[in-house]
Amino acid sequence: MTPVIQLTGIHKRFGVVPALSGVDLHVSQGEVLGLVGENGAGKSTLMRVIGGVYVPDSGRIVLDGVEVDRLSVQRSMAARIAFVHQELSNFDNLTVAENIFLGRMPTRFGPLRLVDTKTMNRHADVLLARLGATFTGDTPLARLSLAQMQLAEIAKALSLQARLIIMDEPTSSLTATETDRLLSVIEALRGDGVAIIFITHRLGEIERLADRVTVLRDGHHVADLDRSDIRAPVMIRHMIGRDLKALYRPPAAPSGPPLLQISGLRTPRYPACAVDLTLHRGEILGLAGLIGAGRTELAETIFGLTPALAGQVMLEGQPLTITTPRQAIARGIFLVPEDRKQNGLILDFPISQNISLPSLRALSRYGIVNHTAEAGLAGRQKKALDLRAANLTLPASALSGGNQQKVVLARWLALSPRVILFDEPTRGVDVGAKAEIYRLMRALADQGVGVLMISSDMEEVIGVADRVLVMHEGRIAGALTRAGLSEHAILSLAVGHDTAVKTTEETAEETTEKTA
Repeated sequence: MTPVIQLTGIHKRFGVVPALSGVDLHVSQGEVLGLVGENGAGKSTLMRVIGGVYVPDSGRIVLDGVEVDRLSVQRSMAARIAFVHQELSNFDNLTVAENIFLGRMPTRFGPLRLVDTKTMNRHADVLLARLGATFTGDTPLARLSLAQMQLAEIAKALSLQARLIIMDEPTSSLTATETDRLLSVIEALRGDGVAIIFITHRLGEIERLADRVTVLRDGHHVADLDRSDIRAPVMIRHMIGRDLKALYRPPAAPSGPPLLQISGLRTPRYPACAVDLTLHRGEILGLAGLIGAGRTELAETIFGLTPALAGQVMLEGQPLTITTPRQAIARGIFLVPEDRKQNGLILDFPISQNISLPSLRALSRYGIVNHTAEAGLAGRQKKALDLRAANLTLPASALSGGNQQKVVLARWLALSPRVILFDEPTRGVDVGAKAEIYRLMRALADQGVGVLMISSDMEEVIGVADRVLVMHEGRIAGALTRAGLSEHAILSLAVGHDTAVKTTEETAEETTEKTA
């Protein structure tokens, strides 16, 4: 079968920096091609070549068997190539149909060119029905969830009669149920003969969907994997040049005495559920569970963002009263939030100012910030965390997801933490950045810091945590030590099947009773 598009030997430089070095790629009708690689591997540059945004320095581009000298944006659209971007380009003040047909709305009454809303909505409804959507074209976009907005964006691509749809991290902000529904839509599109290039850091989705995989590393095309070879460990090895499991480092020493003790804590989300937990010095304690189990609310309550309805928090045996983040910070308890862009960073501020924010009092005299001291602090943290930024005066928005996470962490490390709460620490970052974050977390624990890690990534929880608590509907459903960790054990507790698995503590107690 003739590929819809075939690129051979694509090179692209920006000044003296090579972004693509001899990259090959092709995708055929009715095929899902997975495109994987770390941030900076060249995926976005390659997609911009296909979209006509960038002109390659050399290489061949063939559309439907016909070589073209270059692609422009107009030519790419004429070839019916469409994009569904991670950051959706929708207008929430318009209806779904208006978003789908923006710039191409059907008109009536000849030269008056009034928008034919009825026809436009009807066409939109046909496209949405094809995708199994439960909303209609006349629905205001602002009323849709992120998952529904993704479907509207795909409907826009179908309205262009797209033969190739390029999807960039389409599930990054979706729940597990929404993700499953979207992947089913993609499978249906493949059955209809649409070619799809699927870009994601979630390798489980690639394993489910992809017919083939192309792997990029540092701008080079390092591997093509057929269906039988598409497995996460194989992809990771090609992406980073080594096995990820080797980067899960065990603790240097057993965890120490209790550091943070919580008893009878009740949050506004689950007022009837009292939470008890103990975090030890030098321990990485995983907090697993399904979305909505109350993990984030628990962390925010410990940090003082949300007032506790009842309960007690003790740090090194001393009772604490924490009703504001300022009080938590003063006691060395810090939060790395789930949504770093919304709650962890001021994206328009320079990197250095994002790092120095909680240290401004120490960096100021008579209310005036000592910018030399501020730059020195940021520089030290940059070196300590291997923060990859050309200049610390750049805005935080210019950084990759992994480096943005390092900036959030850098601000707290400057204050000598005692407890750090990580909420989904590797969400939206590439495999290489994940490995660096794991290394930093383990280094903190080895220094005696207590680390509480909330994560929905099962492999991450099993690989990183020394001990795991599993939450279900606001309560701790069970506890598992490192020796007893498994996906089955965690999921059984997460869905509330308490009898389906015994915690390792319970098993130990039973063994003791039998031998007594």
